[in-house]
Amino acid sequence: MRPLIDSALSDASQALDALRRNTQALDRIEEVARAVVQTFQAGGKVIAAGNGGSMCDAMHLAEELAGRFRDDRRALPAIAISDPGLLSCVANDYGYEQVFARFLEAHGRPGDLFVGISTSGNSLNVVRAAATARTIGMRTVALVGRPASPLESGTDLTIVTPAGRYSDRVQELHIKVIHILIELVEREMFPESRV
Repeated sequence: MRPLIDSALSDASQALDALRRNTQALDRIEEVARAVVQTFQAGGKVIAAGNGGSMCDAMHLAEELAGRFRDDRRALPAIAISDPGLLSCVANDYGYEQVFARFLEAHGRPGDLFVGISTSGNSLNVVRAAATARTIGMRTVALVGRPASPLESGTDLTIVTPAGRYSDRVQELHIKVIHILIELVEREMFPESRV
């Protein structure tokens, strides 16, 4: 078992090192953090969505922004599309590909920001949500693990993490990116709370 453990940690370390060397991805992280700050400063909210582990990442992003990350500060308006009643209702009546778009039709407003998370960038329901968000007048962000995906081409800003072929490595980098984004937002918006 130990060789497998060592191999997994080595693989994860290589993925993180690849992200650290990827100046385009690092630039995009900065741009997305600025977009989130601008959204909040203008009175908008962040709405995030994804499937499976990416839904968990969307929930994590929203709860850290609405709750807190490292320091005490006011709550920030962030929501993950994760209500099982709504998701199953829309999936039953309109199809699973509409579950996130329908939520945005109900709750998205011009000036809000949509964050679509998909390891492949091919999740049709996230792609459709991004299209709906843009129609509403929301700014759109994608967090993906593969370049040139449908989600990337349908959003204003995309962070592509260079994690390799497996979704677990992509998700490991996605949570790291999410934590960095939240820290950047907190530092920019609440410098007085930093010691």
